[in-house]
Amino acid sequence: MKPMLLTSAVETPMLKGWIYEVKYDGFRCILDWEKNSTPKLLSRNGKMLNDQFPEIIGFCDTIADRITQLLPLTLDGEIVHLVNDYQSDFNIVQRRGRMRKKTMIQIQSEQFPCQLVVFDLLRQKGKVVTNTPLSKRKDGLKDLFHQLELQIPINYLNLQNLQLIHSNLSSTEVWDSVKKYNGEGIIAKKATSTWNPGQRTTEWIKVKNWRVVTVLLTKYDQENGYFHGAIYRGETLLEIVIFQHGLTEEEKGTLISLFKENGNKTGRNIWGLPPSICIDIACIDFDGKHLREPRFHAFAFNGDPDLCTWKVMQRQLFPFPEKIDITHPDKPLWPKSRVDKDDYLLYLQKIAPHLMPFLKDRLLTVIRFPHGLLSEERFYQKNRPDYAPNFVKSVKIDDIDYILCNDIETLMWLGNQLALEFHIPFQTIHTQNPTEIVFDLDPPSTKEFSLAVEAAVRMKAIFDQFQLSSFVKTSGGKGLQVYIPLPENKFSYAETRVFTQFICTFLCEQLPDWFTVERLKKNRANRLYLDFIQHDKGKTIIAPYSPRGNENGLIATPLLWEEVNDTLSPQLFTLDVVLERSKSIGNPFRSFRQSASLETFAAVLEQLNELIPQ
Repeated sequence: MKPMLLTSAVETPMLKGWIYEVKYDGFRCILDWEKNSTPKLLSRNGKMLNDQFPEIIGFCDTIADRITQLLPLTLDGEIVHLVNDYQSDFNIVQRRGRMRKKTMIQIQSEQFPCQLVVFDLLRQKGKVVTNTPLSKRKDGLKDLFHQLELQIPINYLNLQNLQLIHSNLSSTEVWDSVKKYNGEGIIAKKATSTWNPGQRTTEWIKVKNWRVVTVLLTKYDQENGYFHGAIYRGETLLEIVIFQHGLTEEEKGTLISLFKENGNKTGRNIWGLPPSICIDIACIDFDGKHLREPRFHAFAFNGDPDLCTWKVMQRQLFPFPEKIDITHPDKPLWPKSRVDKDDYLLYLQKIAPHLMPFLKDRLLTVIRFPHGLLSEERFYQKNRPDYAPNFVKSVKIDDIDYILCNDIETLMWLGNQLALEFHIPFQTIHTQNPTEIVFDLDPPSTKEFSLAVEAAVRMKAIFDQFQLSSFVKTSGGKGLQVYIPLPENKFSYAETRVFTQFICTFLCEQLPDWFTVERLKKNRANRLYLDFIQHDKGKTIIAPYSPRGNENGLIATPLLWEEVNDTLSPQLFTLDVVLERSKSIGNPFRSFRQSASLETFAAVLEQLNELIPQ
């Protein structure tokens, strides 16, 4: 069964009787599930994808008992790697599709899990429903997902590998979200449309969210009719696009004449130009080597060749949200690392999917550096200022109007205000109790960082013995911070203090020359301070992935536990390094919230209460 295909359009049809969905960038996939058999993931061309995406098949196994009565079942969807609720990283899906080694596929499925996001119901209990109107098939899908207790609507933080795409009656609402979160585009579907295999229909319309990148013309190959374009990365001219689509015959003729009259013939049918003439290319993404789906957009004869750079391309690929008015983007922030304001804002945009879950619904304290690290001036800010735009939401607690950073616009606005550090409490606004325990491992200086490593490794061994999930990150300064997630609103600060004090006291008794719980620095000697007092109501900790206001602009970086060894150094984790890590190893804190265990921590507390005299 080949899937029904969409028709491309420049504008979204805004008509009565149409529904709208986010277009996700991945592999089109049919899920076909017969009774007493393993479900099949079938590509657009009928290729079996089960081996490439074992996490989706594995998740199907977990719901096999609940779904049996609904089989045989056929669903239409897209295999994606969700970056946020509106964007998928196609490069990750494509890379997985090319893998053949089971060990590599397994590693990738853990670091970069993919999901099947479903948008159509084709068969249920063996009954084919493709000829019923789309609106009724959508209702059937919702009922199906409710019965199976599956995620509605899509939530990129949810660990379920089968999720349902939300349909909306407002095209504007969908398009605004796609633009804001850098999604691939929007799909419009006629509510009365049926599903016809293998056919391209005008009742399903796709509109891409094109980004425009300015490149330098470098080469024309008459043999195949393609033009080449490049940008500067440092001093090197880097080819990033080969294109011919999007040109009218007149525009194509102009370009050919330009090469033949002003260029140099470098081969039998090849002409080259010195890097001096700019053009604009429309694309949907950059795959690390080339612009994806490139199309000629416009001539840019007045463009500055010196601005056709890697850095400018990044900003063109990641435009600012429309509500944000950026000021002084070239202001130096971390001179030693050559990081300016635009670099910082780009970091926030790219790391937002990992950072914002820890900021959401927390009473935020930021440290602002109005002149970057060029100046000693800095100040704490909790109150929402009067000049904040309307989209910056807040909540008033004890006469302080705390900012809530719950969306990308607020994060970018804070970044533009040069809030360089994000500090958060251990609870959300919805609970009086902590949602995590954090141990702050604070060595005397970076020279004694090995003490933090030793303490973290010993803590991990204890937590493993207790069967508690634990996570670790650098502080962005000279130490480490170890986390244990807690179920929301279940354990008080007094109860968690029993645990934190026991752990820290136990380590100090084991190695009194290395560790201490002494509050006064003058009495610590050269020992690492195990701070359990800081874990309390009203106290804050630096958020995972927040920068720090030190000279190198280090990041409070989540780590894999296997990285916590003698080779670890907190100085490694700059903005650029952390962004590259997110591409190579994913987010070590991805499963943080789902790792909280009520039963396990309650059992630990019960053991400690029996051991510790009251």
